[in-house]
Amino acid sequence: MVVGAGPAGLYATFYAGFRGLRVVVIDSLTELGGQVSTLFPEKAIFDVAGFPAIVGRDLISRLQEQAASAGAVYLLGRTAIGLTDRGERGLLITLDDGAVIAAGAVLVSAGVGGFQPRQLPAAAPWLGRGMEYFVQDAEVYRDLDVVITGGGDSAVDWALHVEPIARSVTLVHRRSRFRAHESSIDRLLRSSVQVLTNAQVSQVLGVEWIDSVEISEASGGSHRRPAQALVCALGFVADLGPLAGWGMEIANRRILVDSTMRTSLERVFAVGDVSDYRGKVRLISVGFGEAAIAVNHIAALLRADAEVSPGHSSDRPAPVTAG
Repeated sequence: MVVGAGPAGLYATFYAGFRGLRVVVIDSLTELGGQVSTLFPEKAIFDVAGFPAIVGRDLISRLQEQAASAGAVYLLGRTAIGLTDRGERGLLITLDDGAVIAAGAVLVSAGVGGFQPRQLPAAAPWLGRGMEYFVQDAEVYRDLDVVITGGGDSAVDWALHVEPIARSVTLVHRRSRFRAHESSIDRLLRSSVQVLTNAQVSQVLGVEWIDSVEISEASGGSHRRPAQALVCALGFVADLGPLAGWGMEIANRRILVDSTMRTSLERVFAVGDVSDYRGKVRLISVGFGEAAIAVNHIAALLRADAEVSPGHSSDRPAPVTAG
C-alpha cells in the first residue's frame, strides 16, 4: 500500500508495478498530485531530471500516465488512520470510513502530511474576494494589479509567473532576505516586479472585492497601493495527523528512516518530504530515488524469489498500460 499520491507516491506506484507488486494508493485529497496539484499546479518545476522545466500539473499528468501500468487501486478522499501489525501475516490499515485493508507492506509518501496555509490576519476576511493562498490559474490575474506576500520559493515563483500578464506585480516581504532559490531571486530582481522588503500588508481595503492594500514599513512609514488581487504565500502549517500515532520514530514532524527507507516499524517505509535521515535533501527528484530504493527493498521483503537489485529496466519488456 502507498499512502500519499504526490510525485513520490505516484512514482512508487509505477515502480511497484514494475517489480510485479499489486498496489493500493490512499490519499486524503480528492485528486492525484498531492501538494503539487493543490499548491502550485501552474508553477514551473526545475529540478526534475530530463525536463529543463515542467509545469506542476504536466508533471503529475506524466506521472499518472506512467503509474497507470501498475493497475493500482486508488482510494482518494480517504485517510489511513490506523495500523495493526500482524507479524508474518502483514499489516492491517484502517481508513477513516471504517474500511480495513490488508497489505504486505506500507510505503508512506504523505509529503508534509495535512497542511493549512499560514494566515495574514489583515487579509483573512477577504478570502475568495480577491485574496487567495495559492495560484491555481494565472489567467485570473491578467491585467490586474497583484500584490504577493512572502519570501519563499512559492511567493517568488508566483510573482515571476504572473508578471507577464498582470498590469503590475508587487512582492512584499517582511524581512530583507528571501528564502527562495538564488537563481529565482536573481530573475526576480531583474524583472519588473516591485520588491518591497522589511514591509508587510497591514490593511486590506475594498467593498465587495479588494481594491487596494496598505503596506507598512519597518521604518514606520506606510502607503496605499492599488490591488485587485492579493496572494498570501506565507507558507503553511503541517501536521502528520493520524500517522503520528502509528508508533514510528518521528523527529521534527518527519518520519525517521534508514538507508533502505525503512521506518522503525517492520514492513513500513517512508519516502519524500515526510521522511528524514542524515544528509536529506528535499527535492522531488530525490523523492523519486527514495521511492525506487524503498520499492526494491519491499519487493525483496515480500517475495522470496525477488532480489533487491532489479537489474536494468532496458533488459525487460515495456510495461503495458492497464485498462
